[in-house]
Amino acid sequence: MDILKTTQLTKIYGSGDTAVHALENVNLTVEKGEFAAVVGTSGSGKSTLLHMIGGLDVPTSGRVFVDGQELGAMTDEQLTIFRRRNIGFVFQMYNLIPMLNVWENIILPVKLDGKTPDRDYLQKIVEILGLDQKLSCLPNALSGGQQQRVAIARALAAKPALLLADEPTGNLDSRTSQDVLGLLKITGEEFFQTIIMITHNEEIAQLADRILRIEDGHLTSGSSPRPDLTPVSPDSSNRR
Repeated sequence: MDILKTTQLTKIYGSGDTAVHALENVNLTVEKGEFAAVVGTSGSGKSTLLHMIGGLDVPTSGRVFVDGQELGAMTDEQLTIFRRRNIGFVFQMYNLIPMLNVWENIILPVKLDGKTPDRDYLQKIVEILGLDQKLSCLPNALSGGQQQRVAIARALAAKPALLLADEPTGNLDSRTSQDVLGLLKITGEEFFQTIIMITHNEEIAQLADRILRIEDGHLTSGSSPRPDLTPVSPDSSNRR
C-alpha cells in the first residue's frame, strides 16, 4: 500500500531570469512501512521536497498524496488538521517547548487535537527510546541526543501515516547520531511506521531500506543500500 505518492512535483522560486527550479517533475512512491532516505548536497532540493510532501509549502505544479488524500485539494484549515493527525516531523533543531517537560512535549500534538493520549502505546515508545526515566525533565536538562529522542517520540505520538525527518542528526556527534538513527529505525519497525529521512550523510543513509538521490531538483530512482535487503512486512511490527 502506498502511503506517499507525488506526481510531476515542481517548485519554482522567483520568476524570469532569476527563477530557481528547486524541484523538477518529481515522481515518488513510498510504501507503508518503508524507511527511505533522500540524499543530496546543500541546495539540491531535498528540504524543499520534504516541505512539499509534508504540506509545509505549496508546489508550483504537481500533486502530493498522503495516505490517499491529496494535500493540494484541502483548505488551509483542513491541511492543518490533516498534517497534525497524519504527518509527524523530526527536525534538526528538535523544536521542543522549553517550559514543558518531556512527557508534556511528547503528548502535545495529541492534546492540540483534543484527543486523549494512548498511554500504553506511548509507554512502549518512551521505553524503546530510553526516556522512561526522563519524563519529568525539562528539555534544557537533556543532552542533544536525548532531546532528539523526545522529538522522535513526539512525532510518533499521534500515530501518523508518515514520519518526516529533516537532517535529524545534524546537531549531534557521530556516535550519538548512530544511536538516534538506530532508535528511529527500531521504532519504525516496531510500529510499522513509514519514514522519509532527508540527509547529506551517506553513512547515515545506509540505515534506510531505500536510498533516493536528488540533484538540482531531479530525483533519481532509489536502490537498496544492501543487496540482501528484504522488504519490510507487517510482521516486522512484532520485532524490537
